[in-house]
Amino acid sequence: MTLLKNKQNLAHEVVEDSNPTNNTSFQTIINRRLNRRSILKGGTGLTAAAFFGAVPLVACSDDDDSNATANNDNSAAIPAQGDLTRPETLEFTAVAHSTAATMSVAAGYKAEIVLPLGTPLISGIEEWKDNREQSAESFEWRMGDNHDGMWFFGKKNGAYDAKASDSGLLVMNHEYVNSSELSPFGYHVIEDDKAAPIFQNRRLASDVRREVNCHGVAVVEMTRREDGTGYEMVLNSKYNRRITSSTVAQLAGPVAGSELVKTKFDPTGFQTRGINNNCGAGLSPWGTYLTTEENFLGVFARGKDASQLSEGHDYGRVRYGATENFPGWDYLWHTPDGKDAKIADEFSRWDMTATGVNATDDYRNAFNTFGYITEIDPFDQNSLPQKRTALGRFAHENCAYAPVEQGKPVVFYMGDDARGEYIYKFVSKAKWSNKDIGGGLKAGDKYLNEGTLYVAIFNEDGSGQWQALTHGQNGLDVANSAMPFKGQDDILVFARAAADAVGATKMDRPEWVSVSPMTGEVYVTLTNNKYRGEREDQPVSASNPRSYDARGKARGNDNGHIIRWAETDGDHAALSFEWDIYLFAAPSDLSAENLSELNQNNDFSSPDGLYFDPRGVLWIQTDDGAYTDTSSCMLLAALPGSVNDGILTTTSAGQPTRVGRAASNDNIKRFFVGPEGCEVTGITMTPDFKTLFINIQHPGNTWGAVAGGSTPRSATVMITKEDGDVILAESFLPTTNTTSVT
Repeated sequence: MTLLKNKQNLAHEVVEDSNPTNNTSFQTIINRRLNRRSILKGGTGLTAAAFFGAVPLVACSDDDDSNATANNDNSAAIPAQGDLTRPETLEFTAVAHSTAATMSVAAGYKAEIVLPLGTPLISGIEEWKDNREQSAESFEWRMGDNHDGMWFFGKKNGAYDAKASDSGLLVMNHEYVNSSELSPFGYHVIEDDKAAPIFQNRRLASDVRREVNCHGVAVVEMTRREDGTGYEMVLNSKYNRRITSSTVAQLAGPVAGSELVKTKFDPTGFQTRGINNNCGAGLSPWGTYLTTEENFLGVFARGKDASQLSEGHDYGRVRYGATENFPGWDYLWHTPDGKDAKIADEFSRWDMTATGVNATDDYRNAFNTFGYITEIDPFDQNSLPQKRTALGRFAHENCAYAPVEQGKPVVFYMGDDARGEYIYKFVSKAKWSNKDIGGGLKAGDKYLNEGTLYVAIFNEDGSGQWQALTHGQNGLDVANSAMPFKGQDDILVFARAAADAVGATKMDRPEWVSVSPMTGEVYVTLTNNKYRGEREDQPVSASNPRSYDARGKARGNDNGHIIRWAETDGDHAALSFEWDIYLFAAPSDLSAENLSELNQNNDFSSPDGLYFDPRGVLWIQTDDGAYTDTSSCMLLAALPGSVNDGILTTTSAGQPTRVGRAASNDNIKRFFVGPEGCEVTGITMTPDFKTLFINIQHPGNTWGAVAGGSTPRSATVMITKEDGDVILAESFLPTTNTTSVT
């Protein structure tokens, strides 16, 4: 998910680029010595069967140690549902390309709009009225803007129950604001050319407060409708809650209390205000919500520092895009001119300029309190969000855990969504116990505050390594020239700089991560990268192998791909892995780049959201600008095989690589197409597999508007089968192509 630098629509295509290293070149030089010949001979000793063997359609057998946890009963937080298994083929009729103002879903299904922007969660707040101002304060109890990652938490007897479907808490992110959606009462700017550079455009306090409250997370109780299909919100539920960019949050883990996070608000360095730019999301194995902070850079400004920063910390800021005299991405939250100290402090916290003598005199360190995986217990409405600093600070897209196993560490995977950034994993120090299911934030303290953060290196021969980001290891100490690392807090706050130092592989915008419940293999969407093969610091490599002219556009990786890997011996705490590219996205008629053999029923561009449902069906969502003249963004269903189930190939850029088995109408199909102008994102399914929720961001036309209104609104889409059956449990072959829903 990205943001557009535009005062009328802070939506969709600014991607922060701040990686000055040549890590891919360094890695490439080392591996090409080994690889050019060996890749044609089987690389790391993989057999022909590994490349061309049959695709597993059921869980691994008992004698396959590498996947022993895939069907382990210890994975209790992802429940098995009776005899439901993954379909062997996709029987629904693919949805056609569409650029219509409506959304389309596969025949036999219905799609309904629920919980759009501005929906009240409690009584006493008026319903959304088109073209009429909704107060800033009211958004503390309304659905926010640009719905994103989410999860359905089954509820039974007032507590989390992973198998309950009749009632639950739908928890979702609100990533950013489209100021045009909040107009005509929305985006007023007062210009002052005589002011300091970052204050030459000022905004009204009320408008900024509204936007601050439109960010964050919503917790909404949902109950099954009387007709037995789909859900409706429980108005005034004690669980209904908004957590916004002004909510107090706790810093937890190694960075808590560090000099790097002490501010005027909290000189002790244990709290901050707000969670921000929450993008993808995940579930913890114990049943809490893991939200992510992605494009937090955009809401901060940095002027010319009056005080000198600690050694290396200027590089640390710049490595996240925060140069001096940086005004932010047109949010301008720092600019309202408060007339008293309290109001001034409300907005000055978005200005990281070092103006005082010490860090506790200003908000230079407020920037360092954002960019973390943040844990929320939706069942404890009085709890504070916990920013889990041990998992590192970067533009987190989402967070996915590997299947847990009694007595072994818990492992989480994460991507840093910016061009040329990295893929990470966190391995907990504590060993998993089933007794912690339902343990709330105390379980989070146990598993998320201590452990080892790693970053990935993808070798060209199909192998890979995890490098530990630990103080005193791999050159991460005070002797590092670009960024002296004085302790683990430096490494975690400036995780990108630490990953640079250990030679991590620069990827094409790592976005959502998901782990197959069947094979335990890990999948990551690499959305696109216009610099791949165009800039010296981002040459093509086996893991990012395409640079091409897409339909008269500049070279680069315009359409993206999905990479996957299998950890050595099936151990997610292992330090090595084998990888291939599961799918190359491309228009089906872009023959030279259509390496996965996509057709009109399944071609796509810019994969973003990614979700394995508990049966092993992979759902792929797109956030695209390269193919939208043919089709709006979409949702596809897929039945993946396993790493190295395909062939060796060479891209048009002359780069050898590995690609998974070819796409077909049996193993990947387009299931849903959103309305024009939108991004399809955020996805979760109820435990009974009968309802699928997805989110629509920044739709065009009047999609989501109130009756007779003209303002489009981001919203959740609830998809159910018309006969009330399980999603993808096809009992008939539809004779029509799609169902269109306004």
